[in-house]
Formats: sequence, C-alpha cells, structure tokens
Amino acid sequence: MRPVERNVLVYRRTWLIIVSGFFEPVFYLLSIRIGLGALVGDVSNDGRVVDYATFVAPALMASSAMNGALYDSTMNIYFKLRYARIFDSMLAAPLGAGDVALGEITWALIRGQIYAVMFLVVMAAMGLVESWWVLLALPACALIGFAFAAAGMMFTTYFRSWADFEWVPTAMMPLFLFSATFYPAATYGRWEWALQLSPLFHGVALVRAANEGVWAWSLVGHIAVLVAIAGACMVIVARRIDSLLRS
Repeated sequence: MRPVERNVLVYRRTWLIIVSGFFEPVFYLLSIRIGLGALVGDVSNDGRVVDYATFVAPALMASSAMNGALYDSTMNIYFKLRYARIFDSMLAAPLGAGDVALGEITWALIRGQIYAVMFLVVMAAMGLVESWWVLLALPACALIGFAFAAAGMMFTTYFRSWADFEWVPTAMMPLFLFSATFYPAATYGRWEWALQLSPLFHGVALVRAANEGVWAWSLVGHIAVLVAIAGACMVIVARRIDSLLRS
C-alpha cells in the first residue's frame, strides 16, 4: 500500500523517533524485575502462581503495542491531515478515503508490532518467557495495534487543535494502570467487571495466555472485542476523512 511505503521512506532517516517510544515499558519492566518484584514476591493468576515480573511482563508487552500504535495514529495523523495536507494529495491520486485510512492504520500497527517484537526479545533475555507459545503473543499484539491505531485515528479526526491532544495521555494512563496490568483481575473485587470496558485488558489477557501457554474459550471473546473495535473505528475513519477532505 502506498501510504505504508511513504511512511517507510520517511522514517528510514528518522528511525530514532520510532525506537525512542519503546523504552518506557522496558524501564517499567526493569524496575519491577530489579526492585519491586522482590518486594511483591509471587502472585496468583487464575490459579497459577508466578513471580511478579513474569506476571507483569506480558501486560507491558501489550502496552508497548498500544503505545506504538497510538503514538503514530494521533499526532502524526493530525499533522498530515491539518497542516501538511498529505491526505489531500493522496485523494487526488487513485486512492479512496478507505485506502488512506487502511494504509495509515496499517503503518501504526507496524510501529506497534516493532515495539512488541523488541519487547519480546527483552522478555526472553530476562528469562520471563514461560512457553514457546509466547510467539502467539505477536499476532495478539498485532490485533492490539490494529484496534488502538484505528481508535486513535478516529478520535484524531475530531480534534480541532493541538490542545485536544491532552486527552490522549489522559486516556492512556487509566488504560495502562487499570487493565489487570499490575494486579490480577480478582483483586479488583466487585469492580472486576469494569475491566471489560478497557480494550487493553482484552489484549493483556491474550498476551498473558500466550506467554503461559494456556487456552480457554474466553480468549475468543477477547479477540472478538478487539476485532469489533478495529472494524467499527476503521469504518468511521474512512467516512470522516472523506467528509473532511471533500467538503
């Protein structure tokens, strides 16, 4: 796809921008592995007892995919849409609004996947991989990236100024903290149902299951939620781009 090819050509000379976004979850993992994990000890997750760093690592891998996708599908998209007017040029070529949306979302997904692959290498180096089935965490992260890239781009089409981007970290932080990232779902007590409202929670469940090498039918539900979010947001994005640029 041409939008993906364009992004590859642009970022091959500014690859540090992409790599820099990978370090935040890695620093979280290192702090847990070296310090906090020793204080917490082991935790019970769905009847399985694992050390705290092993419990948190898959969740941070899912967060890496989310971060990469959102970084690229928000501010970068806004600049292309409102200032560089790149999408106007694309629509002047034999490309439709759907092609533009799919291309940009695909690129954001690829960026999130790069973060996920790098994070998996770090997990393996630190001895936090429990099963070879962890390789299935990569397609799970691709689905996470797809859902968050589509959602990020959708919301960006409604932003009116750079000030609106204050909502991005405001939304990301609760998702990061309250998606069973650092605590098992059971510890939320009567509020456990609220975790279902977080798209990241469904991604964390998939990556954690892959790392543990376990299968349950509930995983199908997690996949369905992310697919539904990605599909719905992508349809809205295509309509918004077509409306904004052809009006």
